[in-house]
Amino acid sequence: MSDKKTVTVKLVRSPIGCRASHRATVVGLGLRKLNSQSTLEDTPAVRGMINKIAYLVQVL
Repeated sequence: MSDKKTVTVKLVRSPIGCRASHRATVVGLGLRKLNSQSTLEDTPAVRGMINKIAYLVQVL
């Protein structure tokens, strides 16, 4: 049970000029500047957020 799956995402494109909901999703994932990385628990909610902004992030 202590082995929780994680996923690391990296912001590779700027959210400037994107929809406000997409910018809010970037912030919700804990990403701030370009090339910033965030390690998150692999849940369906996080996967949905990543799929929503797949054109802005890279999964490592």
